[in-house]
Amino acid sequence: MAKINLNRESMPRQDPKVRAKNFNEVALGYSAEQAKAEASRCIQCPKHPCVGGCPVDIDIPGFIKAIRDDNMPEAVRILKSKNSLPGICGRVCPQETQCEAECTLDKKGAPIAIGRLERYVADWERANMSSAASSVTPPKPDGYKVAVVGSGPAGLTAAADLAKLGHRVTLFEALHVAGGVLMYGIPEFRLPKEIVRAEVDYVASLGVEIILDTVVGKTTGVDEILNNGYRAVFLGPGAGAPMFLNITGENLNGVYSANEFLTRVNLMKAYRFPEYDTPVRVGKRVGVVGGGNVAMDAARCALRLGAEEVYIVYRRSEVEMPARREEVENAKEEGIQFRLLTNPKQFIGNDQNWVAGMECYEMELGEPDASGRRRPIAIPGSEFILKVDVAIAALGTRPNPIIPSTTEGLMTSRWGTIIADEVSGRTEKPAVWAGGDIVTGSATVISAMGAGKRAAADIDKALRG
Repeated sequence: MAKINLNRESMPRQDPKVRAKNFNEVALGYSAEQAKAEASRCIQCPKHPCVGGCPVDIDIPGFIKAIRDDNMPEAVRILKSKNSLPGICGRVCPQETQCEAECTLDKKGAPIAIGRLERYVADWERANMSSAASSVTPPKPDGYKVAVVGSGPAGLTAAADLAKLGHRVTLFEALHVAGGVLMYGIPEFRLPKEIVRAEVDYVASLGVEIILDTVVGKTTGVDEILNNGYRAVFLGPGAGAPMFLNITGENLNGVYSANEFLTRVNLMKAYRFPEYDTPVRVGKRVGVVGGGNVAMDAARCALRLGAEEVYIVYRRSEVEMPARREEVENAKEEGIQFRLLTNPKQFIGNDQNWVAGMECYEMELGEPDASGRRRPIAIPGSEFILKVDVAIAALGTRPNPIIPSTTEGLMTSRWGTIIADEVSGRTEKPAVWAGGDIVTGSATVISAMGAGKRAAADIDKALRG
């Protein structure tokens, strides 16, 4: 029996001092030799526990074996039979808590680098196969028209799967480009926009019609769509409305929501100034409030845009931080300063009504709260001033109420999320399904994709009786 290799291949990355000054992708990807070496570590265990950890049911051992056997077209075929967005998933999905966490080798050493291999296959396809060669030929459309609202990960996945099942799909997107949060929310250095555009183009190549600049709930409505010959509607608009701290001074100039800041930087291309003259103030000292991936993204963007000191201000310890470990380590390497067990009390302004500082409490952790994490408690008398000239609130997002408020019969929770069956995506309103962040609140790309996939299967089942 061959000896098991417990050491996985490292991913080459830009040097921290170099990458902190540019928006080029941080992780550089595997070479062919590295990918094959990593794929050869897979022991092809018979029960395939990694597949059980994948929300979109990819045949992980199958595509990894194809890499090992130098059969890259087969690796592409296997991967894309279940996942229409592998270049995106390979970069931003938290494999360490999903498929890789279930890998047999995780119990012995380091799990197979499934996400890195997924990215390698997707990048190989883009470099070596024409779109015609790599596309899945959908069945002849059977006459059923289905509308998909939102072109983020849930909507793109649902649209692609429905097209592969033979339906005529129209995807409605509110913005002027398709991709949703993948375009406006995730920075270029973590998810290059050319990758998103390529995968949107793939979805379109399946026969999906993409209509931009259409705000469902305003430009048109769900009932109007159903009255225009569509047999089903899938709602996947995400949860793009920002959450705020609701403290004194939050309306000062220089205080952003992470949504606004990242949209200006990513979608409106402030990072390519002066080619794109998009206004975004950065300043010398930036405080980012929050501990998730969005907080890391905002802090690292501010650093690249010229800030001299950037702080992550988080009310719990690093153990409770929801951001991926990889993103936390990248931020630290680049010089982001972490002010843990710290929470803002108020923003302080100057004479020109611009933010000049944050008065913060020091915190301590009490008993676990509803999230399972220890509840942060302010220490009396611990207030101090953190000088900043820009502050960014990265506290998560909530659904925009425009669709539920204009759609009779659509039930919502007290958090504003649409109520839908967690398996099928069916809502209380006939012929309407929903999935992704509009149902769960802010979550991961891959969980939204899983919801889109399950809803597409149920829509197909319902339409075919």
